[in-house]
Amino acid sequence: MSAYIVRRALQAVVLLFIVSIVTFGLIHTAPGGPALLQNPDLSRVQIERFRAQLGLNDPLPLQYLRWLRGVVRGDFGRSYNTVEPVLGLVAGRLPNTLILTGIGLCLSLLAAIPLGVASATRRNSAFDRIVAGFTFLGVSTPVFWSGIVLIVVCSVKLKILPAGGMYTIGAAYSLADRVRHLLMPVFVLAVANLAEVTRYTRSAMIDALGEEYVRTAHAKGVPASAVIFRHALRNALVPVITIIGVYLPRAVSGAAITETVFSWPGMGQLAVQSAATRDYPVVLAATLAVALVVVCSSLIADLAYGYFDPRIRLG
Repeated sequence: MSAYIVRRALQAVVLLFIVSIVTFGLIHTAPGGPALLQNPDLSRVQIERFRAQLGLNDPLPLQYLRWLRGVVRGDFGRSYNTVEPVLGLVAGRLPNTLILTGIGLCLSLLAAIPLGVASATRRNSAFDRIVAGFTFLGVSTPVFWSGIVLIVVCSVKLKILPAGGMYTIGAAYSLADRVRHLLMPVFVLAVANLAEVTRYTRSAMIDALGEEYVRTAHAKGVPASAVIFRHALRNALVPVITIIGVYLPRAVSGAAITETVFSWPGMGQLAVQSAATRDYPVVLAATLAVALVVVCSSLIADLAYGYFDPRIRLG
């Protein structure tokens, strides 16, 4: 197992290296440039001086090697917009995104797996049709639309929840205040995930319930609940783990929509703002952070395979 983890860690380093090259090349060859260089108040001489200070006149390979040398030392540079250290910006935003997506994922799993199991064991019943309709609605509803509807209803009309942000500006720290700001964005993410995971759990459970070992367990007189939860569910969770492993990095990278709608100060919002202003160092750091989450979530999913299905050996 340790050899497997070491090998995956080396693969992660190679992956991050490739991602950095592709991202660096794409963002530097895109039309336009950093927002500060598009300031109409700057003269041509000032713009050229700024480009020279930022090293943007150097050949692209040289710029990349200079950036990579700083990354190896733990220096991701400074933001072109705020002149703050990029590592500090990312470190301050990433936990906010992980909190938002982590709570949303946990809540969706707590509801989705029991719903999927119940739907599979009551196949073609009224309950199964209701769950199918709900999951179809959840998968097909755009996140931004449901977020805006929640803001209009809960914040504008009923005035029971704040429309956005992570906390009330100027107010003393309060856990209740943080939870109130968290409710709507978490609900939007949880519903979307709940629908998808429920569908996969139902499908995997239906397949597992049709296996020979399940029929054998029934023939031996094993209680139905034990057959479902001890035998069928454990095997059905293997494909569900795959979906969760794919979802987590997608949620982190795709949180930009939810964070923008609810003004949540996370990585998604930071990446969108930085890309719009061509803040190269921040975009690069944000991309590498998301790539790292992809690698870690994939590794966790692989390790979980071995736990839920002992037949799978990682080596």
